[in-house]
Amino acid sequence: MITTDILIIGAGPTGLFTVFEAGLLKLKCHLIDALPQAGGQCSEIYPKKPIYDIPAYPEILAGDLTDKLLEQCKQFEPGFTLGERAETIEKQDDGTFIVTTNKGTKHQAPVVAIAGGLGSFEPRKPLIHNIKDFEDKGVEYIIKNPEMYRDKKVVIAGGGDSALDWSIFLSDVASEVTLIHRRNEFRGHLDSVEKVQELKNKGKINLVTPAEVTGIVGDQKVKAVVVTQAQHIEKEFEVECDHFIPLFGLSPKLGPIANWGLEIEKNAIKVNNALDYQTNIPGIFAIGDVNTYPGKLKLILCGFHEATLMCQAAYQIINPGKRYVLKYTTVSGVDGFDGTRKEAPKAVVKAIQ
Repeated sequence: MITTDILIIGAGPTGLFTVFEAGLLKLKCHLIDALPQAGGQCSEIYPKKPIYDIPAYPEILAGDLTDKLLEQCKQFEPGFTLGERAETIEKQDDGTFIVTTNKGTKHQAPVVAIAGGLGSFEPRKPLIHNIKDFEDKGVEYIIKNPEMYRDKKVVIAGGGDSALDWSIFLSDVASEVTLIHRRNEFRGHLDSVEKVQELKNKGKINLVTPAEVTGIVGDQKVKAVVVTQAQHIEKEFEVECDHFIPLFGLSPKLGPIANWGLEIEKNAIKVNNALDYQTNIPGIFAIGDVNTYPGKLKLILCGFHEATLMCQAAYQIINPGKRYVLKYTTVSGVDGFDGTRKEAPKAVVKAIQ
């Protein structure tokens, strides 16, 4: 049994920042995440994509943001159960909760903070009969490491921002990039559409529209895709490639959390945003993209704010009747559970003669 003060479901940016805010209150945290590494969507889906709305960072890669958050909370020695999904929750007679993962690992805490982002993601897959045979053998639904496409022939299918952005990015990495979309029009940022047009004119991106990938050719690996192009007369041809990347978006699912008795609205958990982001079950909070309330914005910086207020409420649950006086870290400093201390230099006291 793993015991802690706050059990955090989800090790994305909001979950990681919760560790820091809880640490300032001398509260220990343990995080559960179905992914094999911390960082949530930032690590799994777009680690190399820049984020522009993190305070004090005009631009930061999603993966680098994860690294900074891990560095920030390291002093509070969080525990991690990674590669396991939170499956069931049981309330005990003493008011604590026991959360068991799909692999049977049990965790006990008086406070549970669900910071699971948009839930678990499943890619929307094209209806190609043999696509499963080539998954991880040349078919990828998410680009994690662009370097794996270095000097390779890549076919991307899709008409949204992801398809456009990655086609632009990989045009300087891959030996050949082909973008296929079933329509001539793209649903993406205008500057991205114009950039793809420019790269097409320069011969750096092959554009095939209106068309669809309808088959995959290969033995142990992808060798080519079958393209059906619909113009005046439908025609079929093959495009040789090493990788086929269909980017049709991701479907978020709450997973087992949806069966925990929480009030759900449109695949998100309803919370009391007037006070502390607590759910309809006392002691269980939901913060970040996983929650919903009037005026909700699904932004990382909003998750940070919600985590901060949630930790104040968690302190009262764990320390009933005990008053906590908020002090700025510039005044109080930061005492890590690992024995480290960070503090602003003390003013020099000296008389003027």
